[in-house]
Amino acid sequence: MATILERLTKIIARELGVDEESVTPSASFTEDFNASTSDLAELIAVVEDKFSTSRRRIEIRDEALDEIFTVQDLIDLLREYFPED
Repeated sequence: MATILERLTKIIARELGVDEESVTPSASFTEDFNASTSDLAELIAVVEDKFSTSRRRIEIRDEALDEIFTVQDLIDLLREYFPED
């Protein structure tokens, strides 16, 4: 099974129109990917959908947008749902 980073890399590259190689844990959504707040909100919605299963619905609270600056921040949030990864 793919790791959180591997899954996120594909989603971020597709949704933000960036190269997969540029999606690293330290990459900044605003500085490296030029993502706006609305871009990030849309990305989070896609991430919630893609990571949710019939058994577990992923819901990232709206306030978390103020805490997500890098890919690692998003990975850390998702690890709350998938601690084994």
